[in-house]
Amino acid sequence: MDLGIKGRVALITGASGGIGQATARLLSEEGVRLVLTDRDGEGLEQLGAGLPGEALSVVADITDQAAIDALVEQAKARFGQVDIVVHAAGVTGAKGDPLQLSDADYQEAWATDFFSAVRIARATLPAMRGRGWGRFVCITSENAVQPYWEEVTYNVAKAALSAFIKNLSYKEAAHGVLCNTVAPAFIETGMTDGMMAQRAEELGVSVEQAVKSFLENERPGIVQQRRGQPEEVAAAIALLVSARGSFINGANLRVDGGSVQAVQN
Repeated sequence: MDLGIKGRVALITGASGGIGQATARLLSEEGVRLVLTDRDGEGLEQLGAGLPGEALSVVADITDQAAIDALVEQAKARFGQVDIVVHAAGVTGAKGDPLQLSDADYQEAWATDFFSAVRIARATLPAMRGRGWGRFVCITSENAVQPYWEEVTYNVAKAALSAFIKNLSYKEAAHGVLCNTVAPAFIETGMTDGMMAQRAEELGVSVEQAVKSFLENERPGIVQQRRGQPEEVAAAIALLVSARGSFINGANLRVDGGSVQAVQN
């Protein structure tokens, strides 16, 4: 299927992560020119070198507006414009009792998981609006609608991100700019690798056994009994940023294997 985005320019944050990498590969195969950013410069260079299409790799701090503005200017200098944003960067943040976590714990997740999207939107959406075409997709999480008690800093930041993108969608579509979110759950990435390694150590079992017990006890909605793959999330993102997804706006597309056991998003 031709997604109708050959020659477009996409900015992908968190590009060194599992979902970022899978999205970069898929969009590059579709002929999209890429601007890849993350804190991991070595990972970015390796990713960019292995892609079939043209890519610019830039190490940037997405919690800083000046750094984001400079990143977008570099993208414009190389490719002329930014048509698509895939904001995949994020942190799990501190975990624990919601009332015992510090202000700094909350602020870390807020700055990276939520407010970075506000800053990136400021830097990219006005030009998209002026050209009459754009796509802005942010990665949220099942936690935005199905929060877990000990993950409060992540929960609130992702819930705010979901609300922010919905808010943008109300007006931006009139200018041809579509804003959506993708909500993965338990995808096989470095983030869940770390979670499962810790669980395995705590339970005194193998990582495979830790994954199995986590699915059985903590995520009964995932009846497929496996972690999702980054490529499965990338496919959903590709649809939303494509010409084929031209009537999807303000949506939250779950890629969670059924983990969220509710009708509402």
